[in-house]
Amino acid sequence: MDLFTSLDISASALTAQRYRMNLIASNIANATTTKTEGGGPYRRQDATLAAIPIQPTFEEILKSHGANPVNKVEVIGTFTDPRQPNMVYDPSHPDADANGIVAMPNISPIEEMGNLLSTLRAYEASLTVISATKDMIKNTLKI
Repeated sequence: MDLFTSLDISASALTAQRYRMNLIASNIANATTTKTEGGGPYRRQDATLAAIPIQPTFEEILKSHGANPVNKVEVIGTFTDPRQPNMVYDPSHPDADANGIVAMPNISPIEEMGNLLSTLRAYEASLTVISATKDMIKNTLKI
């Protein structure tokens, strides 16, 4: 694997984690949204990530001698959390039904912050790899 492939893999990880951070921010922002265009409360969203093999050149296949293939990460989809909304008694709420029950999004700020921290750590790790790769390229050019 060359240094530019390393940059490509790290860049794909940055893109995937940025996408995931945007979904988490949307979840936190809509934690109290009781009415959406589709009807009902906001439903929590999350990303599905997958390892996608990088297509090696013929020369790389010959040089690899059966080494494991290299993968990058991609967002292959967004899914809606299947958990049911929280039913809260609040007769003064404008979206309350006849019994005073309001369907609130089933979003836990603690869970979202945990997801955000793990996503942030993965993002930082990818930035560290990019920085190390850039340093290796600079040192190679000095030679």
